[in-house]
Amino acid sequence: MTQARVALVTGSSRGLGQAIARRLARDGLAVAVNGLHGDGQAAEVARAIRDDGGTAEAFTADVTDEQQVARLVTAVAASLGPVDVLVLNATGPQPEAPLDDVAWQDHVAQLEFFVKSPVLVGRAVLPGMRARRSGRIIQIDSEVADRPPPGRSAYATAKNAQIGLARSWARELAPAGITVNTVAPGFIPVERHADVAPETRDAYLASVPAGRMGTPGDIACAVSFFASEEAGFITGQRIVVDGGRSLAS
Repeated sequence: MTQARVALVTGSSRGLGQAIARRLARDGLAVAVNGLHGDGQAAEVARAIRDDGGTAEAFTADVTDEQQVARLVTAVAASLGPVDVLVLNATGPQPEAPLDDVAWQDHVAQLEFFVKSPVLVGRAVLPGMRARRSGRIIQIDSEVADRPPPGRSAYATAKNAQIGLARSWARELAPAGITVNTVAPGFIPVERHADVAPETRDAYLASVPAGRMGTPGDIACAVSFFASEEAGFITGQRIVVDGGRSLAS
């Protein structure tokens, strides 16, 4: 019997990460659900996947900490097997502030999640992927990289850096059979957006040709495609999942 491929989804105890983890499990992958220490929700997500007939385990780690990342990847390999698919979804607070109030440390805080974390986790799984000459690395960026609203300068800057990181890795890793792509969500109501103000919703819908709000499942579907074995000849690409909003004037 062929062993299931293993996916590690960082920041998958809730929100988009949870939807991605559950979708990959339905695709037949064994999923490592990741959350911070003390986050019992990661175990709940893993349990829900198992209840649905999938394979999943919860692993707690701060993916901006190099030592914790090393332990995380080792633990996943010991429990489920080496990581074949890495989804870099972990995020943190995204404060809004006018440019004059954004200090360098505010930029560093965003870069910790969107550049440092991918570098740490990516480097930790690369030896195994290189040895197998196969792997999928998928980063979750944001439409904000292309459409930065006022007050989001640190976030938009870090997201653009993340895109550059993914493209450079894609070029370098392609000869090793490892693909690196990104998925850019539009505005997706998840937990922190559960109570979207009607005026905000109406304004957003007016700018979306598809005429509806996006869902976590829409993002998970795009990740599923990049993670699939059939996507082995696609690398260095970016799918913007925004219902066509980026096409609107």
